[in-house]
Amino acid sequence: MPRVNGRRSLGEPRATSCQDHLVRGGIRGKTASVRPFLRASALVTALLLAGCGSADDWSEPRPQPSAMGVLGAGFVTATPAPEATITPAPGSWDAVHPSDGYRVVLLTKGADASTAALVTGVKEWAAALDVELRVVTAGHDPVPDIVKAMNMHPDLIVTAGNDLIDPLAVVTPNHLDQQFLVVGAELAEPTNNVTSVDWAGASFRGEGLGSASTYDPASFTAARCADAIRAGVAAVLTGLTGIVVWLA
Repeated sequence: MPRVNGRRSLGEPRATSCQDHLVRGGIRGKTASVRPFLRASALVTALLLAGCGSADDWSEPRPQPSAMGVLGAGFVTATPAPEATITPAPGSWDAVHPSDGYRVVLLTKGADASTAALVTGVKEWAAALDVELRVVTAGHDPVPDIVKAMNMHPDLIVTAGNDLIDPLAVVTPNHLDQQFLVVGAELAEPTNNVTSVDWAGASFRGEGLGSASTYDPASFTAARCADAIRAGVAAVLTGLTGIVVWLA
């Protein structure tokens, strides 16, 4: 039966989908060629949605972590000046620890025994206090890995390894909103967001200054590394940043 004013004839089936229209229009081949693209797009979208919904995403908002406990007598006698060195009384940091949900990235470079001892000390500290810890092992050029650590949005980046000192000196002054803790070494001219923990036997300073004359890899004992991370974090949590914490 002929159409009247473009209307479908009595008994003619109604198109039920976009594909039906395409087939009737003579472009079935075009539809087939689009299908692989649609499937790939769907897969990418699914992966992006899965990543956005990850419960492991540190970029999600949450309460700001704080210091639990107070510093003991002898940690400091007065507010230190920027870049100052303080020598806290042994154990004066023991009562201070982070609140729940504290996020730390351990940035490490080097396979030497000193660095390995520091890494073990940080991991054991994190496990004991249920700190959320992620580890980034820096490659030949540490700068992209420092940036990677910052992009994780941690509360604190702890660094272990002398090969990180000079790259840190380049990056840290440009990112004052990110706190860094250097254990077993120090920056020659730290900004307020960089705190270091050192002792006789450590003290690598970079920038051509190298190690102190008293440098001794054997001084990186388990007990010393444990004190270093605890004293350093206590300083950062209580706002004593941009200084060197010297362990007697």
